[in-house]
Amino acid sequence: MIPAVNLRPRASLGRVLDDLGATLLDLVAGDAEGAQEIGGVVIHDPVDLPLLPPAALVLGVGVDEPGHVVALLRSLGEQRAAGLVLRSPVQVTDEVRAAVADSGVTLLGLSRGAPWAHLAAMLRSLLAEGDVGVSEPESLGGLPSGDLFAVANAISSLLDAPITIEDRSSRVLAFSGRQDEADPSRVETILGRQVPERYARVLSERGVFRELHRSDRPVFITPIPMAGNTFTQPRVAVAVRAGDEVLGSIWAAVPGPLSDERTEALCDAAKLVALHLLRVRAGADVQRRLRADLLSSALEGGVGAREALDRLGLGGQQLMVLGVAVTGSDVGDGADDDAVVAHERERLSDAFAMHLSAVHPKSAAALIGGVAYGLVPVPGTADGAEERAARIGQEFLDRVGDRRSAVVGIGPAAGDVAELAHSRSCVDRALRVLRDGGGGRRVARLADIHVEALVLEMRDVVAARGDRPEGALARLMAYDAQHHANLVETLQAWLEAFGDVVAAAEGLYVHPNTFRYRLRRLMEVGEMDLSDPDVRFGALLQLRLLPPTPAPAPAE
Repeated sequence: MIPAVNLRPRASLGRVLDDLGATLLDLVAGDAEGAQEIGGVVIHDPVDLPLLPPAALVLGVGVDEPGHVVALLRSLGEQRAAGLVLRSPVQVTDEVRAAVADSGVTLLGLSRGAPWAHLAAMLRSLLAEGDVGVSEPESLGGLPSGDLFAVANAISSLLDAPITIEDRSSRVLAFSGRQDEADPSRVETILGRQVPERYARVLSERGVFRELHRSDRPVFITPIPMAGNTFTQPRVAVAVRAGDEVLGSIWAAVPGPLSDERTEALCDAAKLVALHLLRVRAGADVQRRLRADLLSSALEGGVGAREALDRLGLGGQQLMVLGVAVTGSDVGDGADDDAVVAHERERLSDAFAMHLSAVHPKSAAALIGGVAYGLVPVPGTADGAEERAARIGQEFLDRVGDRRSAVVGIGPAAGDVAELAHSRSCVDRALRVLRDGGGGRRVARLADIHVEALVLEMRDVVAARGDRPEGALARLMAYDAQHHANLVETLQAWLEAFGDVVAAAEGLYVHPNTFRYRLRRLMEVGEMDLSDPDVRFGALLQLRLLPPTPAPAPAE
């Protein structure tokens, strides 16, 4: 069992069904109203250790055979789980009903077509009330601070219409009940947690988004033709603003234009939603900064490292250290590019944090200096910890896909504060090599690329001192510049081919006899004895640390 999202909820299964029911979830068997507050959302993994918080809501991805369902319900009952979500339609046999009754675990069904990741994200949003670092519950406009689902339901009551609250990218942040009263396009939006592309394209062509973003008044959208000679319901939308910034929008599926009273009510509601969105953003920023500060203190290994680990809930444990960074190709040159890269790093860090939370409930991750570091407790002994961390890193890259050019560095397992600082240093050294190319690798331990790391570090030393090629290499470079020759290139090819003239000649696309002539010539010009191993090593080291640059030809 591996936790997927927030571990500090404020809602019961009854509340979840009220807000997500009809469109995403339905009650299959059991008593949702009698269940206690949910203690966390967990993805079922049959091959990992069962790590359940109290009263967990378990997402049974891929579980559908009644025998497996019965066995899982019994196991969850022993661990006092609150509910189990399966993909609809759920096969409810007599044995399944009996297992629900005996275990006390409520059985829910997830609508077909709704991705599990979207359900997890919706549950995270729904269960995150009070997660903004305040000691007492706060309210805005008489509603719990940051509870966008409660806000959506309140607006729905005012307008007598199903409501969605969306961000600037038309992703659904929350929605009200009664979505079944809307058209198929709205249901598809809820299931996918995103406005369908074809519908968004029509809205863009009609100029709806442009009008929405430049006006503070509601925009009425006439029905849009869909497949099968059907039309959508009309919509009314209003932008949610904080000053000049558009935070998102509110969308209502309505039978026709709003009355003046309801138009004003929607405008007032937009101001209230803005306050809630800002509160959610502020809370997330506070939590992100606090977690980054604690993680940074722990990784630096100073006097506050032990206390920081304790506050993260990671004290006294063997830990794996991972680091994720975007590659150099993603770094821009201008201010706008820098802002894009910073935003991409934050998104990658958030995705990495969620991935690690699905690996272990006590994992911690934060963005520090452009690198998303993660700490994951090691189950059992530290044997094989680096290999397991490498698998975790590769799985993360597989999930985010090629659209994000990221690399993952792995450090050795750490059992105390000093080892933790050393492991972080190993991660940084590995990441530097991976960002520099890394031989095509995207995940690596320092042991895998130690030589490459040493070469980069020695380059730093010679660059700091301003060293330039001397001796034989300098003579060859000067000769090449004056005579437009290829002696340096010939030397490098011969050294990298371990003295195999045929292989080196093929690499330069020249005849072996031509290559032999050049080799004799470079030994004469450079005054080099290539039969001496020290000479060969010195030449290769200079070529690695001081890549030759064309020297100006001497004046005639």
